[in-house]
Order: sequence, then C-alpha cells, then structure tokens
Amino acid sequence: MRVMKPEDRWGRATPDDERGRIRMSVVQVVDVGKNYGSKVAVSALSFTVEPHEIFGLIGPNGAGKTTTIRMLMDIIQPDSGQVTILGEKPGEATKEKLGYLPEERGLYKKLTVIETISYLASLKGMDPRSIQARADALLEQTGMLANKKKRVEELSKGMAQIIQLIVTIIHDPDLVVLDEPFTGLDPVNTERVRQLLVDLRDQGKAVILSTHQMNQVEAVCDRILMVNDGRSVLYGALDDIRSEHRGHAVLVKSDAEVPQVPGVAQRRVHKDHTELILEDASTSQQVLEELVKTGIPIDRFEVATPSLNEIFLQVVGGNHE
Repeated sequence: MRVMKPEDRWGRATPDDERGRIRMSVVQVVDVGKNYGSKVAVSALSFTVEPHEIFGLIGPNGAGKTTTIRMLMDIIQPDSGQVTILGEKPGEATKEKLGYLPEERGLYKKLTVIETISYLASLKGMDPRSIQARADALLEQTGMLANKKKRVEELSKGMAQIIQLIVTIIHDPDLVVLDEPFTGLDPVNTERVRQLLVDLRDQGKAVILSTHQMNQVEAVCDRILMVNDGRSVLYGALDDIRSEHRGHAVLVKSDAEVPQVPGVAQRRVHKDHTELILEDASTSQQVLEELVKTGIPIDRFEVATPSLNEIFLQVVGGNHE
C-alpha cells in the first residue's frame, strides 16, 4: 500500500500536478471520535479526501459510516478530533460548497421534474436563469430531458433517484457526498450515474461515495476507507489494497486437468480455469514449479487478485449485511 507522508495525509498543502499550484485537501478528518452514551460510534478516525478524487467510504452496518458523514455535514458534532471542509470547520459556509444525497430521500410528488429542480436549486441560492441552463444540461447528460415536465409521481424509482442526484449537484459544489446513490437503478441508469461521478472527478470535484455495492466502488473509486466498529481497517489506493491482499490463490488455464500438487490447500475447477488456493507457507513460484514438474501444458498462470468484496469479507470477518 502506498505510504502517504503525514503532511499530505493530514491536510497540509500538496502540489497540484496540473498547474503546479498549491491545493488543500477538500476534507480533513484527524483523530475524530463520537460516542452515543456508552456506545463508541467512531474512534480515532483520520483520513483526507482530495480534489479530482472519488473516495469510497465502506463498511458493514453500524460501522460508523453514517455518523462520519453526519459530522462532515455538521449535522452532529464530534466529541474529539478535528474535521475541516475546504480548510474550514463545518458550518453554514461550508454547506454552500457541498452537495449531499442522504440515504433517506424524498421529492415533492405533485411537482414536475423541472419545478422540483428549480425550487430546490433556489434554496441553494441559485438565480433562475442559471438554474434552467444547468438543469437542462444535467437532464440531458443523464438521459432525463424528455421527462422534464413529468410529475415526480410519474417517474420510476430509478428515475426519481437520478433527479435527486441532479438536485444534489445542481449548484456545482466542490464536494459531493453520496449515500447509496445506485439503489434502485437499472443497468442503463447505473452506467449514467457512474459516468456522472467520473465527470465530476474530472472537473476537479471531490466525491465521497458510501455504498454496499463493492462492484461500484471498484468501478469508480480511486481510494477507499473501510471502517468497522468505528475504526479504520483499510485506507489507501484501491489498487494498492488489492495488490496487498493478493497471493492467496493462483489461476491456471490448461488443456489438461490441473492436478493437486504440493503447496496447494484446495483446488476449485471453474469453466475456463482452475483456481488453486495456496497453503499459508506456499508461494506462487513454488506452486508453478510443481505444476511444471507434472508436465501439463500451462496456457495461463497468474496470481489471483481478490475482489473488493472478498477483501471486505476477510477484513470484517463476515459481520456484514
């Protein structure tokens, strides 16, 4: 896993690779704790979220994700530690610079799509002309422009979800916090939302994505924080985390049956390959040498990289939803 310098990790200015200017972390959380009576919700949690980044916040139910988000949003106050958003303590000023899509959602069912967007955007201080232009652009980008004058009650659950996402980002926030944004979406709309998140990142925004859908995290996130029992259990670049957890198994493709060889604890035959689960003391190189000794033709041999879901289950010990 990539080792981050303390000054980078805890929010001192870091170089902007594109312009050579100085930038600050969008979110800085340092040793934050929150208790509810005798229950520890969050304990000594530290992380940053950077511009041009989609940051995955993951963990089982009750892990502390929602509490962490609410502290970022200034809905609740931490008991200890420090939270800053764009260099400021969370408050009314920072709320204007972020967009938040909570898991519990709701729209005015009798209003049309454009009436809903216009009203909620006006609450964010946008002028009517800007609202119309921005709304049309986002509706077109998400394939929803044809539904502009439909009442919200006429929309499917997935379509209403996209409208709520549009409302979340209509005012062009620097930080976007999304709690389970893919819930209820069909594959087409899921892809549209993914592309929207990537576009936000490419515009220089910081996006926090909290979801139980590990495949979506793998598809779009640059770094992740996995929390369990209110504590950080994994933190860093997604590719680094997956590489750190590889080596437990190898994948072998051969025209012949792959035999059991020394150093292999379990053999799993799949449609187009065989997965060999290694014994704790074995290495992939040793197993390859043993396979070569058998004389079977080997078309493919690679160390299996576990999915994020597999890593999730390993780390939290199956205590998940």
